[in-house]
Amino acid sequence: MSPGSNFRLGISEFFSRQFANIQRITHAGEERYSGMIAAIFQLCSYSMARVTMAYSKNGSTLSTREKALAMNLDTSTYGTFAEIGAGQEVVHWFFSVGEAAGTIAKSISAYDMAVSDNLYGSAQRYVSRQRLSSMLAQEFSELRERLDAVRGQEKRFFVFADTVATAGHQHPGLGRAWLGIRFQTEPRAEPSEIILHAHLLDTSASRQREVLGVLGVNLIHSAFYRRDDIDSLICSLVDDLERDQVELDMIKFNGPAFKRVDNRLATLQLVESGLTDAVMFMADGEVVQPSEVLYKKPILVERGGFRPANNLTLDILFRSLDQFAKEPSVTGHQPLVLAEMTLHSLTPGPSVDHADFLARTEILGSLGINVLVSRFEAYYKLAEYLAIYTDQLIGIAVGVPSILQLADEFYYKDLAGGTLEAIGRLFKRSVKMYVYPTRDTQTGDVRTLDDIVVPQPWQHLHDFLREVGRLEAVHSYNEANLSIHTADVLARIQRGDASWKTMVPPRVAELISSKHFFQTEPAPQAVEAKA
Repeated sequence: MSPGSNFRLGISEFFSRQFANIQRITHAGEERYSGMIAAIFQLCSYSMARVTMAYSKNGSTLSTREKALAMNLDTSTYGTFAEIGAGQEVVHWFFSVGEAAGTIAKSISAYDMAVSDNLYGSAQRYVSRQRLSSMLAQEFSELRERLDAVRGQEKRFFVFADTVATAGHQHPGLGRAWLGIRFQTEPRAEPSEIILHAHLLDTSASRQREVLGVLGVNLIHSAFYRRDDIDSLICSLVDDLERDQVELDMIKFNGPAFKRVDNRLATLQLVESGLTDAVMFMADGEVVQPSEVLYKKPILVERGGFRPANNLTLDILFRSLDQFAKEPSVTGHQPLVLAEMTLHSLTPGPSVDHADFLARTEILGSLGINVLVSRFEAYYKLAEYLAIYTDQLIGIAVGVPSILQLADEFYYKDLAGGTLEAIGRLFKRSVKMYVYPTRDTQTGDVRTLDDIVVPQPWQHLHDFLREVGRLEAVHSYNEANLSIHTADVLARIQRGDASWKTMVPPRVAELISSKHFFQTEPAPQAVEAKA
């Protein structure tokens, strides 16, 4: 162990002794000192947290063992561990480092489905947010009911829970887990909560369990010691882990400790930090794990910057939806409509402008459109991602320029098979593109899928994709919208030219005007990769 580690643990042990002295005085019945004792108790607890944070900010990241031991030595925390599906990998860390008696009130693994249902109620899926929420609620209620009278004055109660599916003989492959913690920031305070979803990417069950254990310790430690810095909290979740071991594609914060946290921005950080390839928000702003809403659904998606959503971009989407909904495999089903923004399209400057991002999502939400934010550049990556969750038809609404870019080798330099491989991967599954016309900027003529000229020899591939029904022209469209360009709409907003209001739906115009969206100096525009 390094000298820095020894010092950190020494600090923890010092505060632990102070906690013990305070507890002895309290238990001795010194009622007149109770208020002062409680204040000192909290000061020691928070001081230890700050010491831990100080070392982490100086680049000295705590190991998993150090985090578990720091929690055990912080005698202000006391809680329950409830784990289903992969053993008890998280609580094992707290038992193995010692001093667990001051931290662990109960450890439980309701592995049998009937037992789990009896404890937490029935659930359609056992590895789900619903099951995790039931576990957190039931265990915290029980913990507080049983121990508040005897420990509530001096302890910050918490419940950690996870429900997990790892690789097995019948189901080899990747694992997935829902994890959460419900905790008090002060004794007898109302609880706050963090829940997250993880993909366990190792191929063996034993390695997946090891990753789960580290991830759980990180979550518990971060909830108590990093909750005031959400960026730091999120990054610390993968301490001691590699990106090829775990992917975090959903996180949500609730409760008084996170009153100022916008869950859309917190979830966006998962993409910004490279912890996942894509995250999703519903039209009402609710963050979701993609499988919760994409599972076995027909999906129509349009890619764009949506800065702002305007009459053209929306006509592309909804005219495509009209045709998509009439597909034989879609008829009778409710399609899920998505607006996809790539991380590239969100960064016209050196980094993502969060206020700008929220403006785009709020406008799309007001139109009832769900949002997917991704790191994908080529369309085939988007299609492969969506196909993980659904075996139904995937529709992609595009303009003619995107079709012309499909055959551009520039976008496929990382593929050994170049354009052929990219297009093969794009249309390998049940994928269909709906192609909206464009206006030729030089001649003013309208160009549709029927009359565009694709460079040779790719014209033959273009004809083949049309013949097998993978490309379809959007025939019903509003020609007046073809003169609208998103960059021009934005420029008019930013220079105060009121004519922009004719280029967006009235609802969008009202929202932009009332909330002053996009009304800053223009930033250099990134070129969106459409291929």
